[in-house]
Amino acid sequence: MSDLSVKNLTLEYGSGASANPILKGVSMELQRGEVVALLGPSGSGKTTLLRAVAGLESPKTGSIQIGDRVIFDGAKNIEIPAEHRNLGLVFQSYALWPHKTVNENVAYGLKLRKMPAAEIAVKVKEVLNQLGLGHLGERYPHQLSGGQQQRVAIARALVYNPPVILLDEPLSNLDAKLREEARAFLRELIVRLNLSALMVTHDQDEAMAISDRILLLNNGVIEQQGTPQSMYETPHTLFTAEFMGSNNKLRGRVLQRDGDKAVIEVNGRQLNATVRGANMSQDATAIIRVEKVRISQTPSANAIELPLTTCMYLGNRWECLFGHAGEGIRAYAPQRLEAGNYWLQLDADKLWLY
Repeated sequence: MSDLSVKNLTLEYGSGASANPILKGVSMELQRGEVVALLGPSGSGKTTLLRAVAGLESPKTGSIQIGDRVIFDGAKNIEIPAEHRNLGLVFQSYALWPHKTVNENVAYGLKLRKMPAAEIAVKVKEVLNQLGLGHLGERYPHQLSGGQQQRVAIARALVYNPPVILLDEPLSNLDAKLREEARAFLRELIVRLNLSALMVTHDQDEAMAISDRILLLNNGVIEQQGTPQSMYETPHTLFTAEFMGSNNKLRGRVLQRDGDKAVIEVNGRQLNATVRGANMSQDATAIIRVEKVRISQTPSANAIELPLTTCMYLGNRWECLFGHAGEGIRAYAPQRLEAGNYWLQLDADKLWLY
């Protein structure tokens, strides 16, 4: 049995002719020990879905089930209040009580459940030790770093051993360097404690690093779902291909097609490509990941010749732009390139047509 099951969930703001649909029949499962990331652009419905599971939004139709317990069913008029759903929730802002110590913040939910003080102390100490915070129990939030505050928020969500934890962009308040460290910590913690987690993020790198499965939402529906590797390497739609990874987008005209192989014309050059889109027309869009473009100073097969415009230093490599921004092609190089024309090889199996 799934730890979390969502079936055909719809949710809208407003009513009647002015109703604004946010979720349009979303279904998903979360298995024991699995981390699922809800990924998508602003307005796609990912945060609304998380809040509906938490009980902070009221869906219109569909059902939500935690284990064998139904917490929402539109047809049966069942809607369990948020405080009785027994879910751990980590907010984007952490939402720590500034006037309470770390121990008091973590213990707060247990006190609301009328748990004996001695048992609360044991559970708080145990969860703080698990997160490396055991020595900070008497400090206040303003005495902690951003990463420590985040861990206190996670401890508060874990202390009563909920079946599912919900993470609402848990790393977004951290700076870039600390976010990388927290990402590794969070993944290690989830694996070590065998947690089931549903996480909202707008950061694709974060989603791929932490989750076992990604649900990519687009305008209230699931565009595609799968493992991070499958989402990145085999996107089914142009939206998925563009959202996942750093890409070059080329407009072209299809000259011929044979199954999943095609020849397209781009800026007067004929290129072999691989068809990925199910409803591709004669005027198609080709996508190739930036890291898949190969740079050559001599004419190459399946390549476009363009002048070097600029190179940007990224630390472990250079990102080079050939042609004009928006219409050119980007590629990575191990060192800064000299000015001049280059051939950009676009291997047919890496050049995806939609």
